[in-house]
Amino acid sequence: MHKYMRAIGFSKLESRKRLQELLAETIINADRRGITKNQENQILGEFCKDFAESVGIAVCGEFDDEQRFTYEYYFPYLNGTGITSYEDVSVERHADKESFAGVCDDIKVGMSLIFYLKNKIPYIKAMTENLLPVRGTSLTLSALSVSGTIMLPIQKDEQQLERVKQASAARSSLMAAARKGDEDAMETLTLEDMDMYTVISRKIQKEDVFSLVDTYFMPYGVECDQYSVLGEIKDMKLTTNQVTGEKIYILTICCNELTFDVSINIIDIYGEPQVGRRFKGVIWLQGSINFPESSV
Repeated sequence: MHKYMRAIGFSKLESRKRLQELLAETIINADRRGITKNQENQILGEFCKDFAESVGIAVCGEFDDEQRFTYEYYFPYLNGTGITSYEDVSVERHADKESFAGVCDDIKVGMSLIFYLKNKIPYIKAMTENLLPVRGTSLTLSALSVSGTIMLPIQKDEQQLERVKQASAARSSLMAAARKGDEDAMETLTLEDMDMYTVISRKIQKEDVFSLVDTYFMPYGVECDQYSVLGEIKDMKLTTNQVTGEKIYILTICCNELTFDVSINIIDIYGEPQVGRRFKGVIWLQGSINFPESSV
């Protein structure tokens, strides 16, 4: 059973028989279908069905010579909103199945973001037709979570907010220069990190760490597409799984200047979400590459 099924409202899905019924319903009554050939001339299929607003299950597999579909794997998903990044994305196939991981080097985070690629069919189509790399793409990230906590925000006045904005812009400029090989920018970033470490080490003896750290985005565990995050809630809505009746929060959070949606079951979140408060939790990061219409 997929660990993150509970994030889309299937917390009591325990039997393999019930899961197979759910996957069969997804294939038969799919809201969206995608079919394409890969480079080995295998016909791949993907069936997606929403079980609540923006969240659902995708079933992936291939068709044989007699047009019979054989399911290979499935995964729960959240369709994110907005654009998270305009940086270039590279994609690598997973070793065990025809699924893909995406990598985005966004300077706002300062590290490589690795995510599970949701819309593999357009990517495989572009790869088969030798259209890669596709220029002019953007990235929409989303995430599922099975454990989260709501925290109060750090109060800031307008002057503090402006200083944070200016510091962030300056750091982004330095990061961009460092990526191009500017040694002065690298040295400045290193010194800034050392100064920050010194200040936090001194303050943390008397203050709570979450009053010092406003937001963070860190790898979690051994799986490369799972992260521990702390971010400000910018928007929120409550939706209901049509099959189980379970309530699901869909939170739009801003984390290290990245904005993306997170889906979490109401029973898995501690505290009451509100715009302006902060969400802290472990997420499974997903992403959709937004290909230009002419390339897919």
